[in-house]
Amino acid sequence: MQGIPSLKNISFEDFKTEVISDYKIAVRSRECSLLGRREVLTGKAKFGIFGDGKEIPQLAMAKAFKKGDWRSGYYRDQTLMMALGELTVEQFFAGLYANTDIKQEPMSAGRQMGGHFVTHSLDDNGNWKDLTKQYNSSADISCTAGQMPRLLGLAQASKIFREVENIKSSNFSVNGNEVAWGTIGNASTSEGLFFETINAAGVLQVPIVMNVWDDEYGISVHAKHQTTKENISEILKGFQRDSENKGFEILRVKGWDYANLVETYQEAGDIARNEHVPVLIHVMELTQPQGHSTSGSHERYKSSERLEWERQHDCNLKMREWMIESGISTNEELVEIERIIKREVREAKKNAWNTFLRPIIKEKTELVSILTQIATKSSNGVFISKLKDAVASVDEPTRKDLLSNARKTLRYTIGETSNEKQKLAQWIDRIFETSQPRFSSHLYSETGHSNTRIKEVKPTFNENAQLVDGRIILRDNFDAIFSNYPEALVFGEDTGTIGDVNQGLEGLQAKYGEHRVADTGIREATIIGQGIGMALRGLRPIAEIQYLDYILYAIQTISDDLATTHYRTKGKQKAPLIIRTRGHRLEGIWHSGSQMGGILNLARGVNLLVPRSMTKAAGFYNTLLQGDDPAIVVECLNGYRLKEKMPNNLGDLKTPIGVVETIKEGNDITLVSYGSTLRIVYQTAKELLSLGIDAEVIDVQSLLPFDLNHDIVKSVEKTNRLMIIDEDVPGGASAYILDEILNKQKAFQYLDSEPKTLSAKAHRPAYGDDGDYFSKPSAEDIFEAVYGVMHELNPTDFPKLR
Repeated sequence: MQGIPSLKNISFEDFKTEVISDYKIAVRSRECSLLGRREVLTGKAKFGIFGDGKEIPQLAMAKAFKKGDWRSGYYRDQTLMMALGELTVEQFFAGLYANTDIKQEPMSAGRQMGGHFVTHSLDDNGNWKDLTKQYNSSADISCTAGQMPRLLGLAQASKIFREVENIKSSNFSVNGNEVAWGTIGNASTSEGLFFETINAAGVLQVPIVMNVWDDEYGISVHAKHQTTKENISEILKGFQRDSENKGFEILRVKGWDYANLVETYQEAGDIARNEHVPVLIHVMELTQPQGHSTSGSHERYKSSERLEWERQHDCNLKMREWMIESGISTNEELVEIERIIKREVREAKKNAWNTFLRPIIKEKTELVSILTQIATKSSNGVFISKLKDAVASVDEPTRKDLLSNARKTLRYTIGETSNEKQKLAQWIDRIFETSQPRFSSHLYSETGHSNTRIKEVKPTFNENAQLVDGRIILRDNFDAIFSNYPEALVFGEDTGTIGDVNQGLEGLQAKYGEHRVADTGIREATIIGQGIGMALRGLRPIAEIQYLDYILYAIQTISDDLATTHYRTKGKQKAPLIIRTRGHRLEGIWHSGSQMGGILNLARGVNLLVPRSMTKAAGFYNTLLQGDDPAIVVECLNGYRLKEKMPNNLGDLKTPIGVVETIKEGNDITLVSYGSTLRIVYQTAKELLSLGIDAEVIDVQSLLPFDLNHDIVKSVEKTNRLMIIDEDVPGGASAYILDEILNKQKAFQYLDSEPKTLSAKAHRPAYGDDGDYFSKPSAEDIFEAVYGVMHELNPTDFPKLR
């Protein structure tokens, strides 16, 4: 093996100390993997997926990884995190046991399985820490290649910080010198997200070092079924930069060759950091000593020859052999090191388990005492005693064990009254009150930065306010945003040069530059990824998806990554990305933009905002830039040329989030809608007046969150009738809205008529005026549906229409 250039100018003793220190980390990490698997097999942990076989390349990466850098990786990077000092052995096992105390388990507070790593970007008040003074890891997700889009944005932030003047970089960047380090398994490079990100990174020329851990398998499937030529770097040769063309620098290295790994990673880090050129490192000849995970054995699908090769080429073993051959250490010294580390890891594992179990044991003791007392007073004491004994016999209980038996006990006390029963009920309520937030908190910001805490600022108008196309209001409001927020930027398909397909950004690229108002390729998933990564680094990105229908290309990234960022880090990372798109009432299957039901169910954790006008949309953008939560804003596609009064407070007006607006008062029926359909509902409500039907019309404005003040139920209490009109398919957003009003707001008690929903047909809308008319609710549909409700109420005053 060659020497290590980064260490060549130090003494042999210092060099020896460094290498031995690395080996200790590798042994410690391996021992965690081995013991972790046993903990799963004994039932203490539910599932295990570990980083064994990847230790040595991760040690090399850690040497090139600098403070301020970012990681976007996957669930085998435990050695890197340990080498950076961001993961202790006790924390490793706390994650395996799903400890919900974030101080004990800082990676996700037990919300993700072990192997998902994060560093804390925010303090307890939701304020940014100085990210330039710490190693940074964006929160992992399990979805294969799901880390790739976010990696692109993490790297692009460095480019923005380096090349955009007057941008606020304090706490976030030092002249854009930060590298984004990505890791992925070789099989996962088959995913489209990998190729989309690689292509985009090459186009953007951002400082990524992309690491492919190649052990030739994806679970049980060999590389010959995964990758053309069985070699990812071979088929990516076309991305290699040359003297005439920008692209990637592609490096290959064997995963067991410590010295060459250190050299390769130093080279890769320098290229990415100094030149802002993306680098791909194909780390080959790696092994997976325990197979893919605790769900199965790799002996079932690997040949005996392959298993023997893996034993001989285990990276820890190869480093050990090299250390002895090089005179760095003797076998006896390494045996002693390994013995000490094994003991330390076993002790740390024990401590982690006891720390996890201690508060549950205390709750168990309390419950056994309460059940003992109840058993002596209840007529069903024999049965309650059996439940008490069941609880007492469990040495290592879960809270599920405790609550299940406690709640079953209540069944045996139906009809009985006693202080003991009351004490049990209070105990159950207390455990739920303290335990439920451990699993359900922080879906959205819970600090003063929450989007829902931003106060409304109504639009104001000059006396002779001009009527202008709605797009002009958007354009001028975006102009104010980019002037007031140097960290704000927008990007998407046709966003830059032509100022978006509807001219809502007309002329702004010329004014603010190509980095802040930028065109992208046709690649929705990585457009969202750019936004997530940049938002994680303190920028305020607006990612534009040309039409709402095309958001389906990116829904996995939105759902699995963006929507869960704040939740899966328990408020320790935030990505306040704004997704700008447009939909509703355009004609045709692929531009109808009303698939709200899917987004509502897949994007919890993201605000879903549906403004009826461009003034309302402009207000939403201004509100979002003051808050912490990510959002999707769906502009009305048929509203850009509709005339609106020009406000005189663009940039300052704010539309409140989670608040409905009553745009017409009435007494006979409450009509609820949003977006483009809302305008049809409003016009129809005015027509109904001619027949003596006075409808109240409410604009939802915000679907996620929905009517936080419960104003709709107040309307229903007055009108006693409810109809929801929506252009989504049946069972979509209309069903969601109905559930919110009936089950959360308890409106059923005020209804004198059956609540109605009027939605589009079950299919996507057909093309043309007739296609729209026969696919989505028309003014006549709404009129007749409302009239039908009133006919049912009073057939004398409202005889049948036909």
